[in-house]
Amino acid sequence: MLTILFLTFFVLLLINMPIAFALGIATAVTLLTDPVLPINSIVTRAFVGVDSFTLLAIPFFIIAGELMNACGITERIVAFARSLVGFIRGGLAHVSIVSSMFFAGISGSATADASALGSMIIPAMKKNGFDADYAVAVNASSSAIGPIIPPSIMMVIYGSIANVSIASLFLAGFVPGIAMGLGLMGVAYYIAKKRNYPAPPRSELPPILGSLKEAALALLMPIIILGGIFSGVFTATEAGVVAVAYAAIIGTFVYKTLSFKLVGTLLIDAAVTTAAAMFLIAMATSFAWLLAWAGFGAAVLGVLGGISSNPTVALMLIVLFILILGLFIEGIPILIIFTPVLLPVIQGLGIDPVFFGVIMVLSVVIGSVTPPVGILTYISCAIGGITISQAMRGLVPFCAVLVFVLFLCVLFPPLVMTVPAIFGN
Repeated sequence: MLTILFLTFFVLLLINMPIAFALGIATAVTLLTDPVLPINSIVTRAFVGVDSFTLLAIPFFIIAGELMNACGITERIVAFARSLVGFIRGGLAHVSIVSSMFFAGISGSATADASALGSMIIPAMKKNGFDADYAVAVNASSSAIGPIIPPSIMMVIYGSIANVSIASLFLAGFVPGIAMGLGLMGVAYYIAKKRNYPAPPRSELPPILGSLKEAALALLMPIIILGGIFSGVFTATEAGVVAVAYAAIIGTFVYKTLSFKLVGTLLIDAAVTTAAAMFLIAMATSFAWLLAWAGFGAAVLGVLGGISSNPTVALMLIVLFILILGLFIEGIPILIIFTPVLLPVIQGLGIDPVFFGVIMVLSVVIGSVTPPVGILTYISCAIGGITISQAMRGLVPFCAVLVFVLFLCVLFPPLVMTVPAIFGN
């Protein structure tokens, strides 16, 4: 069964079949060859995969991100980040990274960060004398922070599968997300100094207080969302509704950039994005169920147990496995397929499922940067007007830092779990 499932899936990927269809077709073909399981199992398992109150947060966060971007929030966040770090050597690179850290608290999506911020910053960096491969690498790698700093769509998906607290996952993402940002800024500074990139003097930058005033309402949004979740006022799903209402109010009555016509277009775009995401989740859930039925989890546990009984060593092997998968498969399918398979394994090793969730999300978002399937790199290359191979020179050191932060979190769990412990989660 497993042979047919994996063989069909990878053959379909090799002929460039969209991954959601590859997952669904591979599952259907395997069920047709099995005398025990009925073919309609794929439909029932797909329905179970999306029939979750928690997953309602996804369309609301997508809509909120679309509304906030249409309101001109992106420009205000970039201006504020520029006033903070634009004077450092390689200034616009640091602006890109810090903007991604702020924007992560609004969109919860890496692809939203890559497209919204990249369309502004990559052309500006090229115009100011930065090499295209550097601009693309900075945008692609910094966009990976989006699903780590809360709120995070990927953490919502993991929490719904693993049945763990979304609030705890959000809290656990703070330190790793900030560590990623600081690490990327260190690499950006080193390369900027090596390539002799300039930075404008402080006098040419907008004043910090003025830019903060302009961006204050945007920066207040994640505070309201996270404060409401952590205080217990509303759930993560209800937080999505609050985010949409907040974005609509400030866009209509404060910034006055939203119209009924524009809102209609944004809702259609958000509906298309949501439908694609939900179809992917449904097909990945069916695929994951078939893996579990075939005993893939027990096989993984047996292999890991045969190599080492040390939880840290086992977790590092799992991370390496996920990183390799990320070279060929998108992040969300990996998360949905392997979370239910690996959860019994990590629980048997005594690893906290919240800690494992953050490690899983970190691992799959790094896969979103690394070619040949790295969607964040593809988006950034399209904006920068270069090929993936041209971007590789600049991408390697930034990916190395992301991997370093990941293994640092694996080796030192308090980096992930201290903040949830402080807040009693």
